[in-house]
Amino acid sequence: MASTAAGNDPDAAQAGVPTLLYLVGRLDRVVRRGIQDAVKEYGLSVNEYATLSVLARRHGLSNAQLARRSLVSPQSANEVLLALERKGLVVRRAHPAHGRILQSRLTAKGRRVLATCDERVGDVEVRMVAGLTGTQQQAFRRTLLQCVHALDGGLLSD
Repeated sequence: MASTAAGNDPDAAQAGVPTLLYLVGRLDRVVRRGIQDAVKEYGLSVNEYATLSVLARRHGLSNAQLARRSLVSPQSANEVLLALERKGLVVRRAHPAHGRILQSRLTAKGRRVLATCDERVGDVEVRMVAGLTGTQQQAFRRTLLQCVHALDGGLLSD
């Protein structure tokens, strides 16, 4: 990769130092693989797990809102919701004031499956940061949030 983690330092580029974007991409891939391994026993995909996680924190979201928070397209969010409905993990009902908007909520079964999956996904996170001190973990979280904010990626600050 031509640029470097330290900016545009040509010496680092010559030494083969990977860019930050490359490292973030690799981390995304291995985290997704870890989540998939953690939730596949429960018949979930990474996107289905993410959708359940979002709904646990913000129930009653519309398809468009859920898509934004789950980092998928509205079409993908709809497909994920249909799959979760078929599995009995989510129910959708018409918004009381806007009948064409469907609001999604976890079912009791959805909450139970999510709780179990959250434990397993939590183990992935523990493995990921096992080599970091508590202080380094806090700094890592702050740094990631700053990067997300810099690119207008949403999320509230800690």
